[in-house]
Amino acid sequence: MLKQIEGSHGVAEAVALCRPEVICCYPITPQTHIVEDLGALVKSGKLENCEYINVESEFGALSVGIGSSAAGARTYTATASQGMLFMAEAVYNASGLGLPIVMTVGNRAIGAPINIWNDQTDSMSVRDAGWIQLFVEDNQQAVDIHIQAFKIAERLSLPVMVCMDGFILTHAYEGIDVPDQEQVDKFLPPFEPRQSLDPNDPISLGAMVGPEAYTEVRYLAHHKQTQALDLIPEINEEFKQIFGRDSGGLISTYNIEDADTVIVTLGSVIGTIQEVVDEQRSQGAKIGALTIRSFRPFPFEAIRSALEGAKRVVVFEKCLAVGLGGIVATNVRLALDGVAVTVYTVIGGLGGRPITRKSLHHLFENAVKDELEEVTFLDLKTDVVERELERERQLIRSGSIAENILRDVGVVDAAKTA
Repeated sequence: MLKQIEGSHGVAEAVALCRPEVICCYPITPQTHIVEDLGALVKSGKLENCEYINVESEFGALSVGIGSSAAGARTYTATASQGMLFMAEAVYNASGLGLPIVMTVGNRAIGAPINIWNDQTDSMSVRDAGWIQLFVEDNQQAVDIHIQAFKIAERLSLPVMVCMDGFILTHAYEGIDVPDQEQVDKFLPPFEPRQSLDPNDPISLGAMVGPEAYTEVRYLAHHKQTQALDLIPEINEEFKQIFGRDSGGLISTYNIEDADTVIVTLGSVIGTIQEVVDEQRSQGAKIGALTIRSFRPFPFEAIRSALEGAKRVVVFEKCLAVGLGGIVATNVRLALDGVAVTVYTVIGGLGGRPITRKSLHHLFENAVKDELEEVTFLDLKTDVVERELERERQLIRSGSIAENILRDVGVVDAAKTA
């Protein structure tokens, strides 16, 4: 059924259609509307046979999720930003125990300085924790991928994060085709756990593992992730047969067949990038785009095959490895090892800074002329940066960088700024 609804409400409806048995939640912006809506569905009786558990923290939310999943219940939770960091220990435990929990991440910047707006640093902070990470481009994909996520998680007995850009998607109203219960039931069978706690057949979960077996356990975790490289496209094809939409898979390409320059990204920014690609192509530029849908497992072969004909690749990402540069770009470079292609890193949209078509046009024009630095910060206010660096050279007690920058850009009173 086509509905004009907020992205968060669409996700809540999709999760409810998957018949979760336990939802454990702690609200944190910008995912709060998802768990609020699920709570209302449980309270009203529209979502039956589901226990909705309010907890005291994000760590508590995923800890409860670990317990319920270990007991054999289909389990869902959600988080963002600092909440992800607070539950980090449990994030590793969930994957290490092989529990098929599905979690929405409403992507948001991590402090300090505190920032509630969108970038993808939170998901990237746990990129190697052993969860499958699927990034969505729009709210239709957010609905569809959540339904696929439960099937992927339960087939592999691995947890799955569905990562959607906070506010840009979670709070955006748009037309979404929300499936009906019969369709979802046809696609997603009842949960049959690979492992579960049973008083009549007692086992241990989370046993101590020493040097004699730890490598083998970790290898098998890696092996299961590599299995997902085949399973994710397979399940997307199953979804397509029932729902008539191609919403998943490992990557998506746009006008790359004859492209000399390919922009690589993940998440919602691809919509704006595609518009700029079309405008650049109308002016004769051979430029295309590639979106990574599965960041973990990372689709090395698919990306290499798609990009090996390009002359240059520009990886545009909403995250930053401080002291290194691009997180996504580092992975793309590994995929292109041995291929004669130049890879540039562009960091943009940090902390919710707007990514404009004007800035992207300028960026892509410089890329085509190979006039980008190896790491470029889109729309960086270099005068503000230089002023702070000069302040630090001149003053031993130069003060808080964040406070100084806020004064320099006019957000707070500049009277105290040296």
